[in-house]
Order: sequence, then structure tokens, then C-alpha cells
Amino acid sequence: MDTELARTFLTVVAAGNFSLASSRLFITQSTVSARIATLESQLGCRLFVRNKSGTKLTAAGYRFQIYANTLVRTVERARQDIGVVRGFRSSITIGGRFGLWEELLLPCLPQIREAVGNVAIRAEIGFEDDLMQGLVEARTDIGVMYTPQRRPGMLVEPLFEEHLVYVSSTPDSVVLPENDYVYVDWGPEFANQHNAAFPEFNGAAIAANTGWIGLQHILSHCGAGFFPLRLVKEELARGQLHRHQELPEFVLPTYLVYHDEADPDTVGLAVAVLRDAAAAIMARA
Repeated sequence: MDTELARTFLTVVAAGNFSLASSRLFITQSTVSARIATLESQLGCRLFVRNKSGTKLTAAGYRFQIYANTLVRTVERARQDIGVVRGFRSSITIGGRFGLWEELLLPCLPQIREAVGNVAIRAEIGFEDDLMQGLVEARTDIGVMYTPQRRPGMLVEPLFEEHLVYVSSTPDSVVLPENDYVYVDWGPEFANQHNAAFPEFNGAAIAANTGWIGLQHILSHCGAGFFPLRLVKEELARGQLHRHQELPEFVLPTYLVYHDEADPDTVGLAVAVLRDAAAAIMARA
């Protein structure tokens, strides 16, 4: 269905008559009538009853209004997600977990912009399932994540290793689990390692799906949890957090995922920037 037909329909609904709708759309009233007639023909029903006071939706018109709104919004979203921004020769979309934007992806954005030149960049936060689905549907060009799925046509490249350490707001010796333990879901690989290390663990009073939430809670209200060492170095140095080396540490590989036929002049250059940034993080570890 032509989205212009749905847009014309919604304009008539908002305007209340064909004449005012034609003014808002900058087309003739006969064109509005022709579009509505085409739409009614395609749907096989009448959408409006016209009278001296204007137009009134039929029962079918009321039902179609929901679909028309969804159709128009979906097309607009698609234009924003995959369309090339005016004034740029191309665009790339980079997605990653919240914690991977910190210190890695976010500082890379200006470097990627400089490397790719006149290319628009879209930055997204997501979890592994969402990121992989975006890559499969070609909505996402580059994904940075902990536990990727192997898919045909995708390159999965080790990027660097996260070292998750146990930190708390107090220097006291701890035994897991404790009442103020905050469980952060760092993905299925972390969950497997955590379960193997603490088979008696049945869950925490507070759980978070992003490290930022868990860390802010601990800093504001006390507590403890496992976090990437690179994300808590400053808090450890300031004495806001305390590392407990008597508890196990977890190694969580981070991966770069992109299409094997990606454009080397856009995605390829962005991938190179990410590789260099990851190498710098490992050098500082």
C-alpha cells in the first residue's frame, strides 16, 4: 500500500473534510478524493461518509485508522534507521552493550567520523539478541558484544577480554552471597561462569541488566558486585570501592561482529578504529 494514501487518509481525519485536507497537503481537492477512492478500492470498503458538515469515519474507517498510523510511523522510522542522512554520502550503524560504550565505543565516535569522512553514524545500545537481530536484518553494520551468535555471512572477531572483579563499598571481608550483593547480568557467558563458581547462589535481592545501574546503586546505597576492572578503576583509586581478591575473577571475551561483505571504505575503516581502541585498552590493563 502506498503510504501517501495512508497519510492522505489521516490528514482528512484530522482536518475533518477534504477541502481543508487538500490545503494542508498542498494538492487539489480532486486529488484527495482520488486517493481516498483508490484506498477504499484497495481495502474493499468505505472509509468516510461525506455530508454538508464535512466527513465522518465509517466503522471500517475507525478500524483502519489504527493501521494507517502504524504504517506511517513505521515508514518514518525506517527512513531514520536506514536512510542516508541528507548531506552525507552514506551511513553506518554501530550497536553495543551499555558497558561497552563506556571507555570503548563512545570515545571512538569522533575517531570513526574522522576516518570515514562524509558518513553519518547512528549509535545504538542493545543486548546480544537485539544486536544480532539488527545485524541479520542489516539494520546494524557493526555490533560489539560479549556472547555473539554465529550466523552465515557474519564475521565474529575477538576484540579484547574483560576482567570482572568483585568490588564492594566497604573493605570488610565478604562471602558471596551477601545481603547487599547486586547481581549484574553481563550475559550468558558470565552467568555460566558465575553459576560454576557459586553453585549455591539462588539469586540476589537486587539484580540489574546493565552495569551502570548496579554500580550507581552500590555507590549511592552501599553494596557489592562483579564489574569490569576498566570501569571501576577510578572508584578503586579514590577509595569509593574496594577490591576483594579472595573471590574469583571472571574473564569475559568481547567480540566485534560485522558483515563479511561490508564496505571497506566505511565499515572497514570503523572496524579498524575499534581494533586500535581495544588494543589500547588491553595495553592499559
